[in-house]
Amino acid sequence: MRRIVVLSGGIGGARFLRGLKEAAPDADITVIGNTGDDIHLFGLKVCPDLDTVMYTLGGGIHEEQGWGRAAETFAVKEELAAYGVGPEWFGLGDRDFATHIVRTQMLAAGYPLSAVTEALCRRWQPGVTLLPMTDDRVETHVLTDAEDGSRKAIHFQEYWVRLRAAVPAHAVVPVGAEQSTPAPGVLEAIAAADAIVFPPSNPVVSIGTVLAVPGIREAIADAGVPVVGLSPIIGDAPVRGMADKVLAAIGVEATAAAVARHYGSGLLDGWLVDTADTDAVEAVEAAGIRCRAVPLLMTDAAATTAMATEALTLAKELTAA
Repeated sequence: MRRIVVLSGGIGGARFLRGLKEAAPDADITVIGNTGDDIHLFGLKVCPDLDTVMYTLGGGIHEEQGWGRAAETFAVKEELAAYGVGPEWFGLGDRDFATHIVRTQMLAAGYPLSAVTEALCRRWQPGVTLLPMTDDRVETHVLTDAEDGSRKAIHFQEYWVRLRAAVPAHAVVPVGAEQSTPAPGVLEAIAAADAIVFPPSNPVVSIGTVLAVPGIREAIADAGVPVVGLSPIIGDAPVRGMADKVLAAIGVEATAAAVARHYGSGLLDGWLVDTADTDAVEAVEAAGIRCRAVPLLMTDAAATTAMATEALTLAKELTAA
């Protein structure tokens, strides 16, 4: 398959993309990145998911934690804390600050986020076309319990990073999504794709946010090519992160079958579950989605490449069907 479109969040999507590049070295891969995690800090525009994909594929990622820069230092963060300037819970490193400064300067000069992302990628050469889902401002907020017993909405990053999803989420809202439009190139890439892949990214706040941009879900459903997803849930628990917390907020069980049904047969054609969830295959196929069980833990490069190969194999089978 020559043209592959991937909807991606941060760590899980970025690591899967490395495997996909190995599995399909000659493919033209377009990544539509989630920007609902974006946040403004210290006067700077921070795009965590776009940067994680860019750094991971460009060789600059902190491998152990999966986000941020390798060989990072935190002198600026320490100086800001000394001035009493927060938030201290969001760890921007010195190298990472440079990316956000360049992005913010370009945005202030009038360049759209898509053009800024293209410019940043010229340094990193990720080997894919990385597109933000939209050039418009969209920020995911989470409705949680306040200390006085009422409810309040907070930025997703505060819920995820500062609170570690330790309090219940009652709703997840991509603020601004309804008024947004797909970034240049997004709908065109979907229309030209030979296959569309949902990696094991968070189905609510990563892929779900991308799908919330008007026109993207419809374009995927109308593309007429296989749409294959990989479950982020193994053995009724998230592979990493706290996806179960935000799934509960939208009334979806944290199971491989429930996430497949959440996407729906109108959008999803094929679904890979882990071998630990073989019993989910029948339930997924009963929902009208082709399913098979394969190893889905990205334990190393070879395992990740094998996962990507399985996704492409399923897509080819669906194309031939």
